[in-house]
Amino acid sequence: MDEFWVAAAWSIIPTIVVCIVFWFVLRGIIRFDRTERRTHARIEAEERAARGLPPRP
Repeated sequence: MDEFWVAAAWSIIPTIVVCIVFWFVLRGIIRFDRTERRTHARIEAEERAARGLPPRP
C-alpha cells in the first residue's frame, strides 16, 4: 500500500510545482503592470501640469 502513496505523490508533485511557478510568474506580471501603469500616470500628470493642462478625470 505504501508504494501506491509514493507513486501518487510523485505524480502529483510536478503538477503542484508547475502551478506554484505559474502563480508566481502571473503575480509578477500583474504587479509589474500595476506599477508601470501607476508610474506612467504619474509622469503623464507631471507633463500635463508642466504644460498648464488640466488633470485627466
